[in-house]
Amino acid sequence: MDILKTLEQEFHLRPNQVANTVQLIDDGNTIPFIARYRKEMTGSLDDQILRELFERLTYLRNLDEQREKVRAAVIEQGAATPEWELALDAAVTLTEIEDLYRPFRPKRKTRASVAKAKGLEPLADAIYAQTDDDPLTLAAAFVDEEKEVPSVEEALAGARDILAERVSDDAGARKRLRVVCMAHGKLTAKGAAEDLGVYEMYADFAEPLCKIAGHRVLAVNRGEREEILKVAVTFDRARAMTILGSIHLHADNACAAQVREAMEDAYDRLLFPALERELRNELTDKASTDAIKVFSVNLRQLLMQPPLKNRVVLGLDPGYRTGCKVAVVDGTGKVLDTGVIYAVPPHNKVEQAKTFIKGLVKKHGVTVFAIGNGTASHETEVFAAEVIRELDSGLSYMVVSEAGASVYSASKLAAEEFPDYDVSLRSAVSIARRLQDPLSELVKIDPKAIGVGQYQHDMPQKQLSEALDGVVEGCVNGVGVDLNTASAPLLSRVAGVSAAVAKNIVTYRQENGAFANRNALKKVPKLGPKAFEQCAGFLRVPESRELLDNTAVHPESYDAAKKLLALCGLTEQELACGGAAVLKSRAEQLGLAALAEKLGVGEPTLKDMLDELQKPGRDPRDELPPPLLRVDIMGMEDLKAGMELTGTVRNVIDFGAFVDIGVHQDGLVHISRITNRFIKHPSEVLKVGDIIKVWVISVDVAKKRIGLTMLPPKEAQ
Repeated sequence: MDILKTLEQEFHLRPNQVANTVQLIDDGNTIPFIARYRKEMTGSLDDQILRELFERLTYLRNLDEQREKVRAAVIEQGAATPEWELALDAAVTLTEIEDLYRPFRPKRKTRASVAKAKGLEPLADAIYAQTDDDPLTLAAAFVDEEKEVPSVEEALAGARDILAERVSDDAGARKRLRVVCMAHGKLTAKGAAEDLGVYEMYADFAEPLCKIAGHRVLAVNRGEREEILKVAVTFDRARAMTILGSIHLHADNACAAQVREAMEDAYDRLLFPALERELRNELTDKASTDAIKVFSVNLRQLLMQPPLKNRVVLGLDPGYRTGCKVAVVDGTGKVLDTGVIYAVPPHNKVEQAKTFIKGLVKKHGVTVFAIGNGTASHETEVFAAEVIRELDSGLSYMVVSEAGASVYSASKLAAEEFPDYDVSLRSAVSIARRLQDPLSELVKIDPKAIGVGQYQHDMPQKQLSEALDGVVEGCVNGVGVDLNTASAPLLSRVAGVSAAVAKNIVTYRQENGAFANRNALKKVPKLGPKAFEQCAGFLRVPESRELLDNTAVHPESYDAAKKLLALCGLTEQELACGGAAVLKSRAEQLGLAALAEKLGVGEPTLKDMLDELQKPGRDPRDELPPPLLRVDIMGMEDLKAGMELTGTVRNVIDFGAFVDIGVHQDGLVHISRITNRFIKHPSEVLKVGDIIKVWVISVDVAKKRIGLTMLPPKEAQ
């Protein structure tokens, strides 16, 4: 297989794009580095496309490796034919290669192998020839007490066992049946338990394999594992027999009748059970892949939420019996104060709690509360809203997802970061920091625990982890990291920086003080030239005398950047003092193509350079709408049909989106109520963190369900 050609066709890319990208990957470059600093070589492919291309490249290389292993094994048996090798070369999936190897794979003891050991293979060959000979007469010659073939019936049964295995091992037949069954078969589910609970809709369920939604596949799989549902694939057996007959039946006589009997046995005993497993695995793999993509998109949007910079935040980790844990952090995330209040049942020490919180607000200049959305969150939100009203000083609050906070709080990392605080106080700090800078805080948590997907525990964990780690890496490197303030977990997500090197950076910083410039990175133990090349452009040093150290301009392009300023008649000082507009206009006057040629760089690199020089130290998240802060609270009982509200999208899933409308319980906007135009997936319109206008259509307080629509009432009608 020509892997490069295959990648060109599948990704619709030019030959040089694919060849250059594969070479860059093979040379040990990271995806973020390739995406940002090798645009001329890749044709400006973004990091998501590069990751998909890398995954496909790995699959195709594994495919070729398996192909050659199978070829060598069959050649060693002396069984390879030119036709078989052509079919092997044409195989485009691991399943097809396995089908071709199946007849030659060493098998454990089977009914067919037992029959062969009894010398019945020549009889099977004679029957399969489907001549007009009488099968009973043919079989009589193979009756042999010593070989444990005591009768004609035993001989025929053994021959049919051999033929059944041949039918089952026929790669062409398996492929045809797999395709037809996927096109016309159904996935069915039956309720196996009296109380179906959340699986009520699957009590008597059937849907075509080719149309079933991924989230339904994952749902019935889980129901089956929990022994609540019985799940199966159904397919028209007569249709399968017609397909097998077109391949294996060549006459209408007694021998052909024996072949038909063997064929039916093959389908019932060997073929269909294997096909059912394969098709369900295929459905599950596709559903998992799609769900991982949704999870990845949601995670990317969550991590890229705009930070609340330079705000003193009071974090509240709600609780009943153990109280609500409180932590105040300054604009850099440094912990200023902590405590515990008991403002909700069973303690109800409301006035004492108000006095304590008001004291912290005044002492530290708190401007916003971050409230965890776990146990006792609603009561804590009511309490916070009362404090805000009484202070009347411009305070606001936001309910923050606690997903993963407890995992982080009990981790070794949290213990190292906050050795003097107990687990619950660490959670309050994490909640406050999540509002301040979601990216910096959430990188400390296993992405699977962040809770912006569906059925994440049912997916292949290795595949899920790799995808989500790639998202985190892409976000961290897209934003850039302050070398002098970043934690080791954040640094470890920078391209080229391992966990060990990240710790070394922090240790070096503690022992030698803040980094004066990017070049000082080279003094960090185990951070070699290759690692420096990969990471330097993503690390910022705002304190450096070199302006470029606080931009995404890579050190390899410093000379070109300085030459660019000179050609535009600007100094670094002039640029820092408001010369950005001048730089842009002068560059356009000189012409980007001509400038790029003079500087010895490509136009994509020149454009990136101009963007960075116009906004040194810029954070791409600052250009997004700020988070929706609240000053008052409503409860579910306050909601009425038709009420118009503003909310924040918390999760986007296959069948809709969950929206925080400020009543503690997220409401669901079904995919059919997102827009009037047809969409395949809600992510075509919505993303996590979007602030949207919605209307209430239903409220079920008992079941804690809120139905919402994005269609204005007139349109909804």
